[in-house]
Amino acid sequence: MEFDKHCVDNTNYHIYSIYYDNDNNDVIRHSISKPYYKEKLRLRSYKITKNPNDIVFLELKKKINKIVSKRRIVLTFKEAIDFLENGIRPSSDDYINNQVLNEIEYYLHTNSVHLSVFIGYSRKAFFAKDNHDFRLTIDSKILTRREDLSLSSGYYGKDILENNQYLMEVKILGAIPLWFTNILSELKIYNTHFSKYGTEFMNYTKQQQLNIQRREQLC
Repeated sequence: MEFDKHCVDNTNYHIYSIYYDNDNNDVIRHSISKPYYKEKLRLRSYKITKNPNDIVFLELKKKINKIVSKRRIVLTFKEAIDFLENGIRPSSDDYINNQVLNEIEYYLHTNSVHLSVFIGYSRKAFFAKDNHDFRLTIDSKILTRREDLSLSSGYYGKDILENNQYLMEVKILGAIPLWFTNILSELKIYNTHFSKYGTEFMNYTKQQQLNIQRREQLC
C-alpha cells in the first residue's frame, strides 16, 4: 500500500468534527439502536480554525441498510456558523451545493439539534497500489469533549481509546484483496462495529450514572 495524499511526508493528519444532537441525545440514541435508516449532522475541519475564512465541511451523513453516504458542502467557517446558528443560508450558483443545502436546511427544520460533541483524532491513511478503491485508515488519540464546542478551540479532550489502542477501518467498494485477508487471518483480526460518537455517548452515560450514584451516597 502507499500513503494517502493527505499524509504529507508520510505523517498523520488530523480530523476535527462537531456533532449536532438535541438535549436528550436522540440522534445518537437512535443511531446506536441499529435502525434501518439514520442520519447525523456534523461540521468538520482538517485543521484548527483560526479565522472566519478558514475552510470547513458541513456534512449530513446517512446510512441506509448498512450503506453509508455523505452529503457534503464546502463553506467558510463564518458561512457555516451563520447558517447553523443564525439561519443565514450561504449563496451558491451550483446545483449540487444547493441540493445539499436544501437537505441540511430540511434536517435543521425537522430536528431541534445544536452543538453536542467534539471528536478529534489523528489519522494515518493508505491506498492499495493496484486498487485505489481499497483504502485503509488507522486512527489514534480519539479525543472527545462536551464543552467548549468550537472548531477553533483546539484539539483536547478525553481519549476513548486505551493506551496503545488504534482504530483500523477498511474501506472498499468490492471484495477485500486476498493478500489482505490472509494477513487479517494470520494476525487473528476480526471484523467488528465501532462508532466514535456511539462510544463517546456510552462513556458519557456511564459517567452520568456514576455522578448520580455519588450524589445519592453523599445525601
